[in-house]
Amino acid sequence: MRIFFVVLAIGVLSFVTYSADALVLSRDGVSEYTIVVADGAIPAEKTAATELQEFLKQVTGATLPVQEENAAPAQGKYIFVGQSARVQAALPQVDFASLRHDGIVIKTEGDTLYLSGGWPRGTLYAVYTFLEDVVGCRWWSSTESTIPSKPTLEIPAMEKVYTPVLQYREAFYRDAFDGTFAARCKCNGHFERISPEYGGHYSILGWCHTFYQLLPPAQYFAAHPEWYSEIDGKRVSDGAQLCLTNTAMQDELVKNALEWIRKDPTAGIISIAQNDCGGNCQCAACSAIEKEEGAPSGLLIRFVNSVAERIQKEFPDVLVETLAYQYTRKAPNIARPRENVIVRLCSIECTFPEPLAMGAANADFKRDIEAWSSISHQLYIWDYVTNFAQYLLPHPNLQVLAPNIRCFVTNKAIGLFEQGDAGSSCGDFVELRAWLLAHLMWEPSRDANALIDEFLNGYYGPAAWPLRRYIDRMHDAIGRSGATMRCYAQDTSSWLELDDLNEATVLFSEAEKAVASDPVLSMRVRRARLPLDYAWLNRYAGLKRTARLRHEPFAGPADPAAASEEFIATCNGFNVGQYAEGNPFKNLETVLRARFQTPAAVPELCKNLPEDQWVDIQDNDFSLAGVGNWSQLTDDPSASDGKAARMPATHGQWAVQYPISADIAAMSPARVYVAVRCDAKVQSGNACVAGIYDSKAKAAVAQKVLTIEETKDKYAVIDLGQYSLHDDMYIWVAPMNNQDAVNAVFVDRVFFVR
Repeated sequence: MRIFFVVLAIGVLSFVTYSADALVLSRDGVSEYTIVVADGAIPAEKTAATELQEFLKQVTGATLPVQEENAAPAQGKYIFVGQSARVQAALPQVDFASLRHDGIVIKTEGDTLYLSGGWPRGTLYAVYTFLEDVVGCRWWSSTESTIPSKPTLEIPAMEKVYTPVLQYREAFYRDAFDGTFAARCKCNGHFERISPEYGGHYSILGWCHTFYQLLPPAQYFAAHPEWYSEIDGKRVSDGAQLCLTNTAMQDELVKNALEWIRKDPTAGIISIAQNDCGGNCQCAACSAIEKEEGAPSGLLIRFVNSVAERIQKEFPDVLVETLAYQYTRKAPNIARPRENVIVRLCSIECTFPEPLAMGAANADFKRDIEAWSSISHQLYIWDYVTNFAQYLLPHPNLQVLAPNIRCFVTNKAIGLFEQGDAGSSCGDFVELRAWLLAHLMWEPSRDANALIDEFLNGYYGPAAWPLRRYIDRMHDAIGRSGATMRCYAQDTSSWLELDDLNEATVLFSEAEKAVASDPVLSMRVRRARLPLDYAWLNRYAGLKRTARLRHEPFAGPADPAAASEEFIATCNGFNVGQYAEGNPFKNLETVLRARFQTPAAVPELCKNLPEDQWVDIQDNDFSLAGVGNWSQLTDDPSASDGKAARMPATHGQWAVQYPISADIAAMSPARVYVAVRCDAKVQSGNACVAGIYDSKAKAAVAQKVLTIEETKDKYAVIDLGQYSLHDDMYIWVAPMNNQDAVNAVFVDRVFFVR
């Protein structure tokens, strides 16, 4: 599909009128209508006709015949589908060229209904818009839909001409890769597997981060190190970029890029974009341009402009895409992207509880998008709408999706990649999110809350009301906390309180009760509950401690080991895939099973103390560095729970740590103890060192060297002292890089006494 982007001052012409002159498509399951397609219709128009036929049959019970235009008599009751000659003659007021690829036309005139649009997808989108907005069909996911029964189907007089401002629309969710579902949602992005019969999709050659795809260091670095970044006076290729002032490098890159395009000239877009790291070149020539431009993006745009100019000579319709990402996110002072260059601005550093155009936390991004908008012919946006570190945790950002999309459109965005839970089928309301984003990208002015309510009612039935209250409770919690919520977070401790989780559990119980008699709806509610279940399991020990120390209710599972097994089995039943970006769910299974192992014996020092006076932290809650090299969890029969963190004595890293959590800090002042042993080759000397560090003050709070005599072959409980603790502190233990004397150091537990 050859691509032409036209940036209009007004990107949308949309008007709909209704009158009392209804068109009766079917009465009591009988229809007099014929669906008419153009002679030699394109594949997507033929699909539009068959989709219309199929869904009208499901709705009315009537099967409308499909004919080509040359076989249809001059008089009759017709639904014209596509850009046929009779359609263009009947609609002289419609400029079909202005509809571009996706614009739609829906019009009634007497007894005739016209469903048409731009090539290749417009007519298909007109049919889906008609079926959804007028007939009442809903496609919630690739396998779940609601198709109404209307044996008598009356269509009001209407006229709608609409061209979406966002020409590229991609909801990056696992289910949305299904080409049929993506087409029905009117998405058309790179990863959505949409066949030509369903209109095809945009394809970006190389997708992104293409510097080393085009010039692989394994092929070129040995002979041409000068083509790669100079860092600290040395040419390197690891964690680096290209030297963008090197003309010979540019010649080779352009040659390779042209070869890519010749293999697929219909793609229409090629990515010429930085690697997914820092390491931009520090050579004198590159540094001088970056200084002149006031930002590294200036050098990048100059380079991409030069490449784009050379590509345009052979492929005048191909656009060149590059990234404004991390070190290149700030716009340059001088360079201006060429008309055939697309800048794709990325929001990865942002926080998402509030709209990107509001608040101090995202002020830099607001500055950057406005700056790029002022100098660019068109923008793409790469937006982040999930938590890549933990797909399965609650992520309350539904309220910002619509204002963010409207902000992008206001700032000249014509393409939007909404990167969601592509690896997981069980994330936070992933069905709702994919559907909601698709509808907002198609028509950004729509009311997001109304769309959310529509989905909840249509998809969850009687469970919709408690689920809506749950969603609102999660959004209220992040709002009350004032916390940031970025796209990489290991837990919800910064914003989700015990009472929020208790109330959320009550609401999901109400939802489950409301659909208990319906197995389909019960399954949907069970899947939606998985992030709540994981929020309990993810912070179980800390939440349990909070309830105990504050004497508050605890609605989490009474048996966390059993709840963990049920959670694992349910996720696998839904074919969960990944629990985090690039991390298969089986890795989380291992973590959860280790976390809820046999309970540890109570520390001797705590046996006669009230429960709210002490807290025990076991090895499965430690933070380990260099797993498999510096540290790892291991079975240890002499440990209080049968497991411990092991560090070989081949290094001196603080590889076993426990960051002080808020509930521990709340019990200050507290005495801190660490249980440690060593496997030693000798009888005396130093074994390891333990301490407390304040990362906010950047200062040691405590440090104690432990001897082999104290810790050899048995756990010693080490008293680190009494302190006022806060959540910027952490406990640490390290070996002493003395492998001649010690084989390994083992850490069983850390515990605190009020």
